[in-house]
Amino acid sequence: MSNVSGRLVGGIAAAALVASAALAQERPAPVTSASRSGPEPLARSAFDQAFPGPQPGDAAPAPALPLVQNWSVAAAARLVAVIEGIGAEGLDPADYDPGPLKLALAGGPSPELDRIASQAFAWLVEDLRDGRTPMDARVQWFVIDPDRDRYPTAQVMAEALASGDIAGTLAKLHPTHPDYARLRDELARTPASDTARRKLIRANMDRWRWLPRELGTQYLITNVPEFQLRLTVRDKIISTYRTIVGKPGRTATPQLAEMVEGVVFNPTWTVPQSIVKGEGLGAKVLANPAWAKRNGYVGTRSANGTITVVQQPGPGNSLGLMKLEMPNEHAIFFHDTPSRHLFANDYRALSHGCVRTERALELAMTMAILGKGATKEEAIAIAKSGKYTKVMLEKQWPAYITYFTMASDINGELATFADIYGRDAKVLASLDKPRVRERSYVPSDEVIVIEDDLRDS
Repeated sequence: MSNVSGRLVGGIAAAALVASAALAQERPAPVTSASRSGPEPLARSAFDQAFPGPQPGDAAPAPALPLVQNWSVAAAARLVAVIEGIGAEGLDPADYDPGPLKLALAGGPSPELDRIASQAFAWLVEDLRDGRTPMDARVQWFVIDPDRDRYPTAQVMAEALASGDIAGTLAKLHPTHPDYARLRDELARTPASDTARRKLIRANMDRWRWLPRELGTQYLITNVPEFQLRLTVRDKIISTYRTIVGKPGRTATPQLAEMVEGVVFNPTWTVPQSIVKGEGLGAKVLANPAWAKRNGYVGTRSANGTITVVQQPGPGNSLGLMKLEMPNEHAIFFHDTPSRHLFANDYRALSHGCVRTERALELAMTMAILGKGATKEEAIAIAKSGKYTKVMLEKQWPAYITYFTMASDINGELATFADIYGRDAKVLASLDKPRVRERSYVPSDEVIVIEDDLRDS
């Protein structure tokens, strides 16, 4: 890279300034690695570690609370009222057995009232905290939601009964992202006769519950069907970037929540064996050194005959000028591309799974600066050097790869997006079935490790 344009530097400075100002005014973040002594890498469970439960040195946990607790008539009556109004949250009152609860309530305080009220309350907690949609209807969804550990059912119930505020305690489980409230308001405005739109709203409200209730102080979030990435501070958009995502089928981009540990400037690209061997690239590189050099390829043959090809940094590198270091078992990450003309397409499901990002160098430099891995001057010098450089972040960023077919667009308007992977069908169908009472929270889909060949379609 010979220079960094004034427009790029201006974009970086503006984004960093806005984000820094927003961060300076905020309360302590629920997700931060600022307490670490340095940019120590996290393991596979990095995202879970960023949303920790009890840690060594914490106060001893309170004794486990029972799942059946004592309900007064007044508290049970308030629970009935919550159930009867739960349609406002996109849930179905019938799922929580209001009939038997009302019968038990009519009989006054009793072990039966305690049992039925506790069970109904627990079901409400599960759906409001974790989502109603069963795992087998969440196609290629691999987010481990920490909220079950942060808001245990019995603890939430004890809090509700102690305060007497059944509705208010349950409301504390709602996702804090503004889009959840916006969808709820849209549901209230949508006539009961418009059943298709109401179901779509309910499905996308539930998708917010699949994620952590709070996403963090600063994070990246991309909505795959929208082909957009947002750099966000306290749920306020600082910058947006067009994206290119996976093609439908086995290379569709999965839904993930991971941690960005660092930024790689001027990356190398290790070419997959499906290309090196399967398409003969390795033999071509070794047989034609001049061609290989022009295209930035370096090939080596091991003692067992295996050829490895690595594309060196440069303007033609298939990863472009940067990638975000985001270790995960799917081998999915955000990166640049030399084929930037593809961002002009309206339909951009063109990759083999990874997320290619518009103005990627601006994004990389902004994150390096805000994550205090580098100053602005250092980031510019590293980018201009043309040399492979990994900048680890002191303050790591959660990154959410989501799939919403109704959400606020980058202009702030509530919009619908094409269901490019056909992931709505199972979620919508689940709304027509009784809630699953005995449920798993372990992702059930196959982990597809993508060998992104990064070439244009």
